[in-house]
Amino acid sequence: MECENYNQKFEKISGWEKTSDGREAYSKIFKFTDFKQAFSFMTALAMKAEQINHHPEWENVYNTVTITLTTHDKGGITELDYDMALFAESCFKNYI
Repeated sequence: MECENYNQKFEKISGWEKTSDGREAYSKIFKFTDFKQAFSFMTALAMKAEQINHHPEWENVYNTVTITLTTHDKGGITELDYDMALFAESCFKNYI
């Protein structure tokens, strides 16, 4: 039931898509002007991840950061994933 509520919440955040690998997870691609901006964004998210002890799956290729959120020990989406998505969106606004 918890996942269903957060699935609905994720659908309201622009650009986040359910992964196609069968997991309860959401992913988004963020594009920046250059590597420096992308890395700065990742650093901000890393500090938040440490603060709340919830670490995203992510990949960085030059100016692109792909983030996948799921709570592995719960087997799906939780409030931590939703909060991290909102934080990522808030940080990203500094670069557009």
